[in-house]
Amino acid sequence: MVKITTRPGYYKNPILHADYSDPDIVRAGDDFYMVSSSFNHFPALPILHSKDLVNWKIINHVFSRFENNTYDTVQPGKGVWAPSVRYHDGKFWVFFSTPDEGIFMSCTEDPHGEWSAPHCVKAAKGWIDPCPLWDEDGRAWLVHAFAHSRSGKKHQMQLIEMSPDGRSLISDEQIIYDGALDLPTLEGPKFYKRNGWYYIFAPAGGVETGWQCVLRARNLQGPWETQIVLQQGETHVNGPHQGGFVELENGECWFVHFQDADLYGRIVHLQPMRWQNDGWPTIGEKQTLHGTWQPVIEHPLPSIATKQQGAEQPQTSDDFTDGIPGLQWQWQAHPQQKWLQSATNMLALTCQTMPEYQGVQALYAQPNLLLQKFPAREFSATTRLEAAFVQPGELCGLIIYGERYAALALEQCEGKRKITFISAWMSDTGVLHQQQRDIADWPQNTPLWLKVDAKPGGICHFCFSENGTDWQSVTPCFAAGKGKWVGAKVGIFAASRQAVAQPGVGFYSHFTIEV
Repeated sequence: MVKITTRPGYYKNPILHADYSDPDIVRAGDDFYMVSSSFNHFPALPILHSKDLVNWKIINHVFSRFENNTYDTVQPGKGVWAPSVRYHDGKFWVFFSTPDEGIFMSCTEDPHGEWSAPHCVKAAKGWIDPCPLWDEDGRAWLVHAFAHSRSGKKHQMQLIEMSPDGRSLISDEQIIYDGALDLPTLEGPKFYKRNGWYYIFAPAGGVETGWQCVLRARNLQGPWETQIVLQQGETHVNGPHQGGFVELENGECWFVHFQDADLYGRIVHLQPMRWQNDGWPTIGEKQTLHGTWQPVIEHPLPSIATKQQGAEQPQTSDDFTDGIPGLQWQWQAHPQQKWLQSATNMLALTCQTMPEYQGVQALYAQPNLLLQKFPAREFSATTRLEAAFVQPGELCGLIIYGERYAALALEQCEGKRKITFISAWMSDTGVLHQQQRDIADWPQNTPLWLKVDAKPGGICHFCFSENGTDWQSVTPCFAAGKGKWVGAKVGIFAASRQAVAQPGVGFYSHFTIEV
């Protein structure tokens, strides 16, 4: 596992080698909760739980669908951007944006249970990355950034007073900082108040190569001072930024942030954080040569960690015991009841019509792809498939998905079944190219085992078997690629080239990931 270290009492970064983009965390008593962006994947906005800040498990999602039908179809790169999570007045609050619709809020008393339906706090294009602050005087505030592609603004932080119930904005908008000269691409703010100071933790410099900065002021109107508190330094951790911090009962502070790892997405790191006598925080460890602060790779565990706590990662493998996918799975669009059939000890996916993308039927736009994040730099994924096809053109299989993707599938043809390999890539001009190659004929009523071995660098080797033991390789290998703002994903699907009222079904009896 990625957190193994040779030194007892230490942890190793990244704590999550998976695409939990734009993380934010909150402490409630002895429990820690993390949220992250989910973009166009549903159920949306995952909630992770930890007792020690190092080991995390998925416990819930905030919601399954929006009230509108925009996300009934695949909307690459849209959806939930950069949520923030807070615990206030006995409730957990999540604020998030969608780049084209605006800023939303949801809350609950129990993060394991049902969350309120997303409420639109402000309808606005390009208002992104919202974070609330409830002040000691009972007033509430919201800070956010801008997406230049929608708003025409960039590098700026905006502050607005908010109703204490978090449902509306009640003051004029005020730009409190413009980072065009010193903090380009200023975004992702997290809002705090400590010892009479207002603090905004925010990344700048861009996702791949940026840094973490902090803005502070004695009052909300400013003036706001700035300081860079974490940057790459002499490490391999590029662009260490965008996250949030928590303070323990003993005053110990910890900061989570992401690192852009290309096809693996935005993976999560945990850094020690300290407050200096001058009121500024420092994050990570001091770089010897220049005196700046850089990420730690290994570090003593948080004081709350115990020897009894074993290593834990977000869920991956699934036996589909109840005939439904676990919390690790997400669809490409609003889930629909017709995508699943009732089953026991297996998952029954119905073959939905393959939509057109750029005038060609393509899996790229398939809403009922059932996907999960790459869990590590190297892993194997295996599944067992049986199919009850209705007509030619129906297919089910195993897929590695991104803006380039590959799938090993069982397809029904006229009078026979065949194993086929589908691959596609997006050109530099945004044109999707898809091709298909027949691999072998496959007997009717014979289960098919499918496997993909993902090697470092995203090099994926597909293979198939009749018994799950004797594997036949598919050549050539496939180089996985990231999606729109997300890392590559692995999963299963059921599709049809026909528009049919009663489609066939693919039965998946398990899905196993070994890291």
